[in-house]
Amino acid sequence: MMQIALIGIGAGAASALLFASIASGSLISVLLFYLAPLPVLIAALGWSHVSALIAAATAAIGLTIALGGFFFLAYLLGVGLPAWWLGYLALLARPAANGSGDGFDWYPIGRLAVWAAVIGTLIVVAAMPTLGTDQESFEAGLRRGLERLFVSRAETAPTGRSAQNAQATQRLIDVLVKIVPPAAAVLSAAINIINLWLAARVVTMSGRLRRPWPDLAAMRLPPTTPLFLAAAALLYFLPGMLGIVAAVLAAALLMIYAVLGLAVLHFITRGLTSRGLLLGATYAAIFIFAWPMLLLALLGLVDTALDLRTRFAGRGGPPAHPTV
Repeated sequence: MMQIALIGIGAGAASALLFASIASGSLISVLLFYLAPLPVLIAALGWSHVSALIAAATAAIGLTIALGGFFFLAYLLGVGLPAWWLGYLALLARPAANGSGDGFDWYPIGRLAVWAAVIGTLIVVAAMPTLGTDQESFEAGLRRGLERLFVSRAETAPTGRSAQNAQATQRLIDVLVKIVPPAAAVLSAAINIINLWLAARVVTMSGRLRRPWPDLAAMRLPPTTPLFLAAAALLYFLPGMLGIVAAVLAAALLMIYAVLGLAVLHFITRGLTSRGLLLGATYAAIFIFAWPMLLLALLGLVDTALDLRTRFAGRGGPPAHPTV
């Protein structure tokens, strides 16, 4: 128990430093900030969820002492508790009914991915009241924040080229007001998934990961996921905050379908000589342009409807139990 507590305290200190690095304002600090859940997840996967809970509490208390009370809830709800919960779920298991494998049925990877989307949605929804509690006040508050980002352009003189720049900036802000909330949920869900994968890799290399490494390319989402996506898409057309929340949830779920699309792509390219080039180009396109994620989400939706991987495997496709 002492080791678990010490690991938790150390992981919490590391997570707090990563979280607080954003105050420096440098570009690298943004990356470090996004990695704040990583030490908590490593503690959860390598030692226990109790260690992760200690890490979350240590980081939250340390940030409160150093930076103020606001950071207690900001860290705990945005980083600490979500990381603890994902780590806790990742190591859930029950005895296997058929006694196959290592004798356990581990918590499915697809359900972990959906939880990442749910957490991303909850984080964004929890932050929304800080800008406003109804659609008008929320969008006005978000608009003011965006205008501060573009203040140098928004305050230029309304003549000639400067007037055109100001109008273009205003149109951009009008678009961003609509897309920032769902984009924030997509980013939050992606950060959760990436940090969980990184933590599992680190713990695997140290030999402490208690569950077998799953076949990520064979992941399946829960059968109710399309129903939640359809419901969110329909509720999006409602006025008020409910429509905004529905858009946030729909965007986060589409992010998970994009991850499923990547899994499908990894699966169906097994055995191809050009597999590395194809996957490398796909990841590069995602990193540079982002919009290919929409195509991957479509691929994930098609696989959900038609089970492309089973069809492909039935035609002599990939081997039965690969790891990537």
